[in-house]
Amino acid sequence: QVQLAESGGGLVQAGGSLRLSCAASGRTFRSSAMGWFRQAPGKEREFVATSRSDGVTYYAESVKGRFTISRVYANNTVYLQMNSLKPGDTAVYYCAARSSMATTLRPIGYDYWGQGTQVTVSS
Repeated sequence: QVQLAESGGGLVQAGGSLRLSCAASGRTFRSSAMGWFRQAPGKEREFVATSRSDGVTYYAESVKGRFTISRVYANNTVYLQMNSLKPGDTAVYYCAARSSMATTLRPIGYDYWGQGTQVTVSS
């Protein structure tokens, strides 16, 4: 059974940093794209960052320059380093993985999802 388990969320003041982790189990995602999405109350789930299996990364314009996605293939883990956080970054953050090597910015393109971790940024 494939599982993605996020951790690292919490409450932080504006300008602060958090590092989210997502540990995958049940299969290896070494040859798969993985990504991070977020969903704020009353809003649709939106793309944050993604990493192709070859390590090429893509970011939403709203987080570019502040967030960094990285992977440790040996541990089947993906991270999201979030710096210079803003109140607008407040959301539940989800880790996702695809069966494909190619990536996509669309949530529907991902086959596996974690339960999410809450990130709250106070002003």
